[in-house]
Amino acid sequence: MKIVIAMDSFKGTLSAFEVCDIIASVIREHLPAADCVLKPVADGGEGTAQAMLKSIPGKWIPKKVTGPLFDMKVNAGFAWFEDSRTALVEMASAAGLQLLTKAQYNPMKTTTYGVGELIRAAGKYKPEKILFAVGGSATVDGGTGAAEAIGWQFVDKDGKQIRGSGAGLKNIVKIIPPSKKLEIPVEVLCDVQNPLCGEFGAARIYGPQKGATPEMVEELESGLLHLGQLIREQLKCDVVDVPGAGAAGGLAAAALAFMNGKLVSGIDTIINCSNIETELKDADWIVTGEGCFDRQSLFGKVVSGIAKIARTAKIHMAVIAGQVRLPKHEYQKIGVATALSCKPDDMDIDEALSKSRMLLQLAAKKFVQENLV
Repeated sequence: MKIVIAMDSFKGTLSAFEVCDIIASVIREHLPAADCVLKPVADGGEGTAQAMLKSIPGKWIPKKVTGPLFDMKVNAGFAWFEDSRTALVEMASAAGLQLLTKAQYNPMKTTTYGVGELIRAAGKYKPEKILFAVGGSATVDGGTGAAEAIGWQFVDKDGKQIRGSGAGLKNIVKIIPPSKKLEIPVEVLCDVQNPLCGEFGAARIYGPQKGATPEMVEELESGLLHLGQLIREQLKCDVVDVPGAGAAGGLAAAALAFMNGKLVSGIDTIINCSNIETELKDADWIVTGEGCFDRQSLFGKVVSGIAKIARTAKIHMAVIAGQVRLPKHEYQKIGVATALSCKPDDMDIDEALSKSRMLLQLAAKKFVQENLV
């Protein structure tokens, strides 16, 4: 029996590779002859690069860069895949929310400058393509910080350069391109549909998660709209209403305007790079999952992407998640044969998180006993 294990991380507890390894260990304990193929995956947020490096040959290139605040330095880096001459830059490693304490959350001050430093560093390897994972940001700077780091200038009415942050957006009057623009194709791994501005835009939907007060949200919304109008007028590029442009506080919009970028499906790209479909040709099952399996999982997340290729391959699919919040009839519609929750209904969430490894082992054992033996 061949089982492909393509799990996302259980955020805050177990990495994608750890989850895959635990499930594989349980399966092998009960079925020693089983062929378990581990393909850790991610949804474009924190851990995407490491998940990819566990799936395909590559190396991590460490780089110390500016963190989410200008006075911070963080140990970040990017993944380099020599065979395809592709760099994967994970914005969360330089400007992710996990790098800040709750007291430091403030999208008026946070910046993507360090992300631009990573892009610049990756460019020195002369990649044929840069994959840009944009989930998990602490920022709503419209990507101006990252653009600044690769040579763009944003100046005010007095000709003074404005540093890239949420607070500076409203003061920009002119955008000055670098002498040499980034020519390497950039593919933004983006599975959200949020535009840059508006009711479902970067400021109103994601700002509060990053520490924005209601007053900040309105100021950020106004600043992003102002930036979008300047991009339209001065660069002849319309990013305001593009689905997905609001990802990572508008960093996706900046990739379109300043980085020779285009938006692509994150999970589809990761699945293709990981060569999972080839492994499914002679597989019996694929097991996938994430921290919480709910309705959001059905739209552009890891489970929805895996379900699509499982249906094409006509193989059985199981979901093992920290929590399952979908009724059976709903998940069966997308081809999921069984879904198992690690957290018992009567267990407190904090207790479940502290026992995540043991609970995952129990769920994996239940999957084996009910479906494989």
